[in-house]
Amino acid sequence: MSAIAFTTVIRFRALALYALQHGIQSPEATQWISQVCRYRKMDADHQLGQRIHVFGNSCSGKSTLAALLAERMNYPLVELDAINWQPNWVGLNATDPTEFERRIAHATSGDRWVVAGSYSRFSQNVFWPKLETLVWLDLPMPKLVARMLRRSWRRWRTGELLWGTNREDFWAQLKFWHGEESLLWWIVTQHERKRRQTLAWQQEERWQHIRFVQLTSTRAVDRFAESVPAA
Repeated sequence: MSAIAFTTVIRFRALALYALQHGIQSPEATQWISQVCRYRKMDADHQLGQRIHVFGNSCSGKSTLAALLAERMNYPLVELDAINWQPNWVGLNATDPTEFERRIAHATSGDRWVVAGSYSRFSQNVFWPKLETLVWLDLPMPKLVARMLRRSWRRWRTGELLWGTNREDFWAQLKFWHGEESLLWWIVTQHERKRRQTLAWQQEERWQHIRFVQLTSTRAVDRFAESVPAA
């Protein structure tokens, strides 16, 4: 058993046993027990499957981990941000959602891939029905904010080119009052909502074919990455 699988199973087993011993009948108790079964299953076959989605809040490290998994497993990498963002920060998700879905469907039409990004509505519509593993990067909000500040500052200072023609404006990311135009706004306002939403999805019948792997620290992410064997 890998280190990350072992620690995760122990954590959820303890919670599940506590729930059973104390007669706790709640969604949380059901979730804990379900998680134990899912992690046991993942460890038993030592497989992530052939269709993997690395998912999480802004600045959680989705692209980095997805690229590492794709390289190690020799699978195509699909970056949803690269598909979505057009010149001058025009997003297909807002301006042409039908075309965005078409491009995602084309990119995930093969049997093997690792997808990086969230865009949950589009992901669920297009490729979650055939998804095998969701790797959920559920890092603490302070960690995400610190990463956002460092990354955005670096990109702004170096003039790093993003997805062909776009460059990031560091100061714009700090303007919380501008709502969706600010990465800081996204991280702070969406963090808890995304957590509740993702936990709820795990209980939905339509997603029971998906293994949910929840990683809650950078150490857990590193251990998980190390546990994935090279192709």
